[in-house]
Amino acid sequence: MQLPINPFKNMLIKREPMWGCWAGFATGYATEIIANTGFDWLLIDGEHAPNTVPTILAQLQAVAPYSSAPVVRSVNHDPALIKQLLDIGTQTLMVPMVESAEQAAALVRATRYPPHGIRGVGGGLVRATRWDGVDDYLNKAHESLCLIVQVESPKGVEQVEAIAATDGVDAVFIGPADLSVGMGYPGNPGHPDVQSAIQKVINTVHAAGKPVGILAPLEEDARRYQALGCQFIAVGIDISLLRQGALTTLARYKELPPQPSTRTY
Repeated sequence: MQLPINPFKNMLIKREPMWGCWAGFATGYATEIIANTGFDWLLIDGEHAPNTVPTILAQLQAVAPYSSAPVVRSVNHDPALIKQLLDIGTQTLMVPMVESAEQAAALVRATRYPPHGIRGVGGGLVRATRWDGVDDYLNKAHESLCLIVQVESPKGVEQVEAIAATDGVDAVFIGPADLSVGMGYPGNPGHPDVQSAIQKVINTVHAAGKPVGILAPLEEDARRYQALGCQFIAVGIDISLLRQGALTTLARYKELPPQPSTRTY
């Protein structure tokens, strides 16, 4: 068996816009529904959603027949967890709060087998190898892996040039909410200072020849970030879509109290 192709990585190479959705329900059933709608990519969130390795595995299996490419976000930088996520078949990994080239390089090593990294060998125990069905997996695994690091803090913005230049980092994803809080503007990612920092990240990552992504559920934000140079943009969150749809339906039949609005995601 040949090494499975990573559709997300292939789409990045084409440099075309990629519209995605956050999957936060932590169940294969809900994530499969979203995959069936045609988003280019889905973020299976292991950081803020109540996910575990088994629930992430179930979602990877559920979306496998569809064209939506799964991206898995880990809760932290733990190389042991990263090993597990790769072993269950994660091909595209997003890691939050990367603030230095040293952290980025450590994440690259966590995704590589020796002598280029520290990933442990699972062999026939793991889904990634198709239980030893993939020919020469140990030498070829890196070809199908895509590492996305998140820059979402003032320190990360300061170090973004070195982070983006790190060999093995395939793309950078901006977190507007955390960045705005870290810069002293909680709930206001549209503040000019935050927007300036976001533009700096985009320009710097592009100068390194790598793509940039961002979370922007509001259309006007998504269109603006696309114009600024973001290629892969998450324009929906499944939980928010359910809640908004439910409120819209209920409002047809009864008067509802005013709902708070936010631009922070």
